[in-house]
Amino acid sequence: MNNHSVEKVGGTSMSNYVAVRDNIILRPGAGESRCQRIIVVSAYGGITNQLLEHKKSGKPGVYALFADAVNDDSWREMLHAVKDEFFAINSSLFGNTELLTRANAFISERLEDAERCLSDLQSLCRHGHFALESHLAEVREMLASVGEAHSAWNTAQLLKRDGINACFVDLTGWRATCHTSLDERIIDAFASIDLEREVPIVTGYAHSDSGVMSTFDRGYSEMIFSRIAVLTEARETIIHKEFHLSSADPRLVGEDKAVPIGRTNYDVADQLANLGMEAIHPKAAKGLRHRNIPLRVKNTFEPDHPGTLITSDYRSSRPCVEIIAGRKGVYALELFDQDMTGSIDLYDRQILETIRRFRAHIVSKDINANTITHYLFTNLKTVRRIRTALEQCYPDAEFDQQKVAIVSAIGSDMQVPGILAKTVGALAANNISVLAMHQSMRQVDMQFVVNEEDYELAVKSLHGVLVEIHDHGKCISAPPG
Repeated sequence: MNNHSVEKVGGTSMSNYVAVRDNIILRPGAGESRCQRIIVVSAYGGITNQLLEHKKSGKPGVYALFADAVNDDSWREMLHAVKDEFFAINSSLFGNTELLTRANAFISERLEDAERCLSDLQSLCRHGHFALESHLAEVREMLASVGEAHSAWNTAQLLKRDGINACFVDLTGWRATCHTSLDERIIDAFASIDLEREVPIVTGYAHSDSGVMSTFDRGYSEMIFSRIAVLTEARETIIHKEFHLSSADPRLVGEDKAVPIGRTNYDVADQLANLGMEAIHPKAAKGLRHRNIPLRVKNTFEPDHPGTLITSDYRSSRPCVEIIAGRKGVYALELFDQDMTGSIDLYDRQILETIRRFRAHIVSKDINANTITHYLFTNLKTVRRIRTALEQCYPDAEFDQQKVAIVSAIGSDMQVPGILAKTVGALAANNISVLAMHQSMRQVDMQFVVNEEDYELAVKSLHGVLVEIHDHGKCISAPPG
């Protein structure tokens, strides 16, 4: 293992260059050099939403508009609006200087190339022999890459202006003459970089012959970050976010009650990812876990705080709940069929294939003798499509759907006697009905399905009875260093 770290800076942090420079680049951890670090950057906050679609609301960006209408030029108008946003960001960073001219020229070239490609593809697909759908994966990757290239180029130039020997590392494969694997692209890019002398600022998107978004979608930057760490044999990885990894959302339980998590393990990180509150994408964490590379999650705006250290082997010093997390906007889709008894595996396989076809995320599911309920994080339109497809497969089945919330208690070791009774009692005391619950033998999480309007109160109730009662110095320990 080498002596360097690989660090990823999130989009909200990237939107504050001074904080990135002063709190990350110029203030490494105790005893560390400003060099021996690889910095992987996300696009500026909100940019990828405009290039693709809004991650939470689904509001269409350039990609979604292009994908939905071959004969419509609304995507072009959106692309021009994004260009104006890029220019506004550049102006705020560079002022009226020669660097501003160079920054605008760099991003203009990318956007003009993208517009030309989309226009040519749109014309081609008006011919009956060509289907737009077969090219959309490449379109999505091309558009996503623009945001990361913009922020990485800008950051490298700004750091050089401010006296730091930074270099721009472009993994996007823009105008590449041949396709390579992800590993080959990363290895080639770092072959000539001297980490003793320079700080590489790397695009959070990397082009590969198999595509990264088809597998990781919007989690692609974390996969690139992880793969760089594995291939360069990093000593440690760090993700810089705009918040601490805490025992609950401070906005729900109060900043005075939410406790930053000092240490946890990759198992807990996976549970958080399943709820859409990832510290890191599960597939990105897999490589770090297998290579025994620790991950630290830090708050960009509190650089002196050691953050949360995530390792493979950590267990809390005594059994307890570490985090209360959850998700609203979940749809419970229930299929009941008397004929299912004795054939659950056949039904389950067909249902899973249908859900996968419509790309809905499964948060959890229930199974009994004649009923299967999937809890899906997706939009109502997709739920209806899934239901319609399943009704055609099982015309005699009964279907039900309901919008719910899931609240989860998570910990590296939750083998606490009576914890389930205590938890259900706390919810009942606040008149919260439990629609369903799950507790696995692995003892790392308990999930409670509640009515969506009870979500906030459920989080507060569970945090109060499971987390706030602890001596956090014993259960949620501080990381070393």
